Amino acid sequence: MEVGTLVRVPDAPQAAPDQAGLYQIPVPFERIGMDLIGPLERSARGHRFALVLVDYATRYPEAVALRNISAKSVAEALFRIISRVGIPKEILTDQGTAFMSRTVRELYELLGIKSIRTSVYHPQTDGLVKRFNRTLKTMIRKFVHEDAKNWDKWLEPLLFAVREVPQASTGFSPFELLYGRQPRGVLDVLREAWEEGPSDSKNEIQYVLDLRTKLHTLGRLSMENLLQAQDRQSRLYNRGTRLRNFAPGDKVLVLLPTSSSKLLAKWQGPFEVTRRMGDLNYEVVRTDRGGARQIYHLNLLKKWSEVEPVMLATAVSGEEDLGPEVGTKFQSLTLAPGGDHLSPSKLTDVARLQTEFIDVFSPLPGRTNLIQHHIETEPGVVVRSRPYRLPEHKKKIVQAELESMLEMGVIEESHSDWASPIVLVPKTDGSVRFCVDYRKVNAVSKFDAYPMPRVDELLDRLGTARFYSTLDLTKGYWQIPLSPLSKEKTAFTTPFGLHQFVTLPFGLFGAPATFQRLMDRILRPHAAYAAANLDDIIIYSQDWQRHMVHLRAVLRALRGAGLTANPKKCAIGRVEVRYLGFHLGHGQVRPQISKTAAVATCPRPKTKKE
Repeated sequence: MEVGTLVRVPDAPQAAPDQAGLYQIPVPFERIGMDLIGPLERSARGHRFALVLVDYATRYPEAVALRNISAKSVAEALFRIISRVGIPKEILTDQGTAFMSRTVRELYELLGIKSIRTSVYHPQTDGLVKRFNRTLKTMIRKFVHEDAKNWDKWLEPLLFAVREVPQASTGFSPFELLYGRQPRGVLDVLREAWEEGPSDSKNEIQYVLDLRTKLHTLGRLSMENLLQAQDRQSRLYNRGTRLRNFAPGDKVLVLLPTSSSKLLAKWQGPFEVTRRMGDLNYEVVRTDRGGARQIYHLNLLKKWSEVEPVMLATAVSGEEDLGPEVGTKFQSLTLAPGGDHLSPSKLTDVARLQTEFIDVFSPLPGRTNLIQHHIETEPGVVVRSRPYRLPEHKKKIVQAELESMLEMGVIEESHSDWASPIVLVPKTDGSVRFCVDYRKVNAVSKFDAYPMPRVDELLDRLGTARFYSTLDLTKGYWQIPLSPLSKEKTAFTTPFGLHQFVTLPFGLFGAPATFQRLMDRILRPHAAYAAANLDDIIIYSQDWQRHMVHLRAVLRALRGAGLTANPKKCAIGRVEVRYLGFHLGHGQVRPQISKTAAVATCPRPKTKKE
């Protein structure tokens, strides 16, 4: 009888939960959305902000330029707009300081306006006015690029241009839905000048009757178009959604800003759900705030699962010989930092890619079976050099390096006639690099004339791409095995004995040629979107979808060759990347600042001798 323990592991703490669906919300004609844009460039009249309103029924926009966004300025601008279009019943805003002020709240109470606010960190609720903000800022930027100081003077003409054109969701212009007639615009004036025809005259009674009929017709047609647009948008949004429900007492994680930065958020908790507030909102008790209760949208919540062990007993009739036990090492993979520009969906793609190729992203070197390195030397020649003197305090470093290489299977003990000395080369970070002085071995070795790629030609191919990924192979040379006859020629002496390499060491004459030959062989089917300069591989694409396809193809090729990449030195899905001493991105190829700093900071010669 064998007894095992099965553990249900909850979702990863920072994994994205299933999103709630997009539901049609019945909106009366009296609801408007309100928001602020800015700061913009200060105009000649001192305006830097704008108060923007959009009517949910007709999509009719209003905007007023402001010098500041104090509560008094916002309240006065809102009242000016209300004096033109009437008092709304509901105003939807975010939780900005100006909208939450006592002055604006008293104005709402005085005029009988109900205030509706978006959920915390969920501006999508007020998406109509947020989207118009983007449209308005784009129009201002393109229209006044030569006279930015007068952007506020052109605000009304730009609003008129938006009001007189049909809106995508309603199918009619906002002006026509609000006033029941199509406005007389600039194009109408030009057409009238061309036609110069007599205008039709109507009496007052006939005009009012026609206007009433037209308003009824426009209202009915606009509602039909709105329902069709909402249905189309909800189908598009709800494709990847799933309905989730929480009951009072359930434990949930809440997506909250981190303590270090308000712009970064992570899942925190668990907290307890106390009650349901509608279809998509829940009240949660914040134990980290002394039991304060706060309402959160469903998309900000994720179910918390307790880890409960379950006992499982199975009867085994006999024992099966499974061979020697193999220890499994679990690795925590972390790619090189710098992917903050990626959207959540792109970050999810990168995480899935990392999980799919967890065997390729490894800090341990692999071992290819596609090629072997052979050291061809002059017949009858044996190189035997005396070891260099090694300081006593560096012997521990050498011993640690030997133990590490023996554990990885890179070296083995040797009985060779050959012997080369070791040297410890200091790195820029203060540590040392373990090297073998193979200069005498290289002097009697045959030269391999395999060409290396030209950096200038490679950069010409990379400059126009939009997405880049770089892969740095884990101790690249050590992933190529040596031929049996070449191992003894790599023997080296240390205070701890004689050892020889099993894989390709650094410093050999033909090592770069052998390694480049292997990389060209692996990447030849992917030459349209991948290249390599020794162990530095780069994948480049014009869009994200193709980049993921190209990246998977290259990683499969590396897996088939038995190679691994160091995850801490890999950069996935970047719009800017450093490669071969250059900075690539946005269609440009620039030298790295660190490479040109010596020239830029070099003092100007002051004498003829200098």
